[in-house]
Amino acid sequence: VEDGDLVAFDTDLIGPYGFCADLSRTWLCGNGRPSNEQRDLFRISADQIAHNTDLMRPGISFRDLVERSAVPPGDCFPTRYGVLYHGVGLADEYPTLPHASDWTDDTPDGVLEPGMVLCVESYIGRLGGHEGVKIEDQILITETGNEKLSAYPLDERLLGG
Repeated sequence: VEDGDLVAFDTDLIGPYGFCADLSRTWLCGNGRPSNEQRDLFRISADQIAHNTDLMRPGISFRDLVERSAVPPGDCFPTRYGVLYHGVGLADEYPTLPHASDWTDDTPDGVLEPGMVLCVESYIGRLGGHEGVKIEDQILITETGNEKLSAYPLDERLLGG
């Protein structure tokens, strides 16, 4: 790993009382400035996470959630992450919600309900590119919407800050 590289971690661990913590972050290595490409990839991923998190509320069906979700642009779609959302509790759990184009007849449908905890995920890397960005947040479905449980911030340099 060298100065200027993107470094990504996707953490899954069983913590206190057996609950699973699952989040992903991508950082710029070193003290330099990111390239325009690195900022573009990061912004696409962060925007996808923000949009898809905003959709997460009680009463939305899994299928509607997936169909309304932001997906990677065409040059990043072939390298997409396998799921948009997945449940999390004592481990990675039901439901596992793929991109709408990957939905099959045996993908279980259901409804988001208060008390459910899901991870919302994004991987953005261009087909034939050399770098990618992984972001994942853990979200609690509440009576009125959702609450972000992941507290670790995004790399401000990659956001343009």
